[in-house]
Amino acid sequence: MEEFIYKYYLLPIWDRTGYNTINTITYAILAIIGIFLIYKWLRSKFTIDEKFIKNIMCFVLIGSGYRVVTDAIDNGVFNPITPVHQWILQNHMFDYGYLTVTPGIYIVTAALLIVSILILDKFKKMHQLGTVGLILAAPAYLLLIPFMTNWIFAIPILLLCAIPAGLAYAYFKKDRIMTAIVAGQALDGAATFFIIDIFSKISGKQYFEQHVFSAGIGQVFGTFFAFYLLKVVVGFGAAYLLKNEKMDEQDKNFIAIAIMIMGFAPGIRDILRMMIGA
Repeated sequence: MEEFIYKYYLLPIWDRTGYNTINTITYAILAIIGIFLIYKWLRSKFTIDEKFIKNIMCFVLIGSGYRVVTDAIDNGVFNPITPVHQWILQNHMFDYGYLTVTPGIYIVTAALLIVSILILDKFKKMHQLGTVGLILAAPAYLLLIPFMTNWIFAIPILLLCAIPAGLAYAYFKKDRIMTAIVAGQALDGAATFFIIDIFSKISGKQYFEQHVFSAGIGQVFGTFFAFYLLKVVVGFGAAYLLKNEKMDEQDKNFIAIAIMIMGFAPGIRDILRMMIGA
């Protein structure tokens, strides 16, 4: 049993080899359970509307940002250019930490969200939730900014995301929630396609897809542009079904949050990693 856990769960974290079928299924099951429990708690205490969604999405920046700080250190990009950077390196705060890679980073981010909600609700300051998320995320991005030498390459990814997002905004009659669902999925697909198929050749650094399913798509079609198109279709399909489903609006909104996170979280992480060359 110990060897099984080490091979399929611990080793991929230490070696940064990504996902395999076993840990993918396990993490998916745990994610579904966690999302359900969080949903039941939130649904009983708060109104899950568009404003609440915006506040929640600010916390996505936390997970993506600190995950890339770990990537930067692992790949030797994170240099001691300031006393703060030097202090972090000397204290090995992000070195092979289980809490700053999957699935740990999702658990930490969810914990920060829950604690923030509990504290703000107690002091009747829930309207500040998004601000708290941005404040907690800010240190990671401030640490990464000096290394963002490849920022220009983020533009084509954002354009590939903006096109389907714009179409979604028109098709769903300016529904920002449905548009965000499409945008999140398009961003993830666009980042994967551009970084693996194009940026790898430009930079000379070989990037690979860590997720089992998406890696399979790239292998079958010989290009990750197929994955980008699939993600756009999935985004539109999910938004269409959710828009037309006869169910409580708050239930719809929570499902929308989950779909957004599955797109924006990896998409933002991939773009940040490319920008710093990690």
